Amino acid sequence: MRIQILGPLNAEVNERSIVPTAGKPRQILALLALYPGRVLPVSTLMEEIWASNPPQSALTTLQTYILQLRRRLGTAMGPSAPHGAKDVLVTRHGGYLLQIPDAAVDVHQYETLTREGQAAFEAGDNEVSAGRFRAALGLWRGTTLVDVRLGPVLEIEAMRLEESRLVTVERRIDADLRLGRHAELLAELMELTARHPQHEGLHSQIMVALYRSGRQGSALDVYRRLRGRLIEELGVEPSPQLQRLHQAMLAVDPMLDVLCGPRQTSTYDFFAA
Repeated sequence: MRIQILGPLNAEVNERSIVPTAGKPRQILALLALYPGRVLPVSTLMEEIWASNPPQSALTTLQTYILQLRRRLGTAMGPSAPHGAKDVLVTRHGGYLLQIPDAAVDVHQYETLTREGQAAFEAGDNEVSAGRFRAALGLWRGTTLVDVRLGPVLEIEAMRLEESRLVTVERRIDADLRLGRHAELLAELMELTARHPQHEGLHSQIMVALYRSGRQGSALDVYRRLRGRLIEELGVEPSPQLQRLHQAMLAVDPMLDVLCGPRQTSTYDFFAA
């Protein structure tokens, strides 16, 4: 079985889709897929489907949805499968679980790759780090569960994953900055800062990329415009870290150079200094 969460919901067995067309069974499948091998309590599944207003028939209806999923699963598995649908979509005391490996779900592949990318980044292995982060981001096929109605449980998970995606983009750009790829990053960072006009991390990265591309004035202008936006819209000054980066650019601090000491630097290194 292969399940895609990072985009439209897709779940296949023997290249046959087991994704139901009805909305609530789709929610159940998506939620179970996020936690392979773990029992999800009936109460959690009910909360996802009906929030705080389950009908009197909620338990019977939930069991019907599970039965529908098992039928689709059994049809895709075929009669010659060594195990039945009940061995994959398993009933446990008080709940249900999908008995599949973590690696069968793209979310868990993504999280494994991001952990490897961060470990390589912290070890100074920038090529490996950038490669792992890039591979993790390559698993995305759009907005998380874009074709699934999100109840209160899935909504939190989708928000978490979207935030993680943006953090992974930042970390990959940090690794690329360490590798001296500032010129190649400019177009991407211009798009990202336009989409996230108050995001200080992305603005710090485009400032560094511009500065290293010989465009100090443009880098300082990015700071000026961001500061004006933060004051006008939120009533706050930029963070101390971003102010320090701005001052370093005014002072032509050598730490902002692509090569600095034994390894190349990124905004991550500068902010942690």
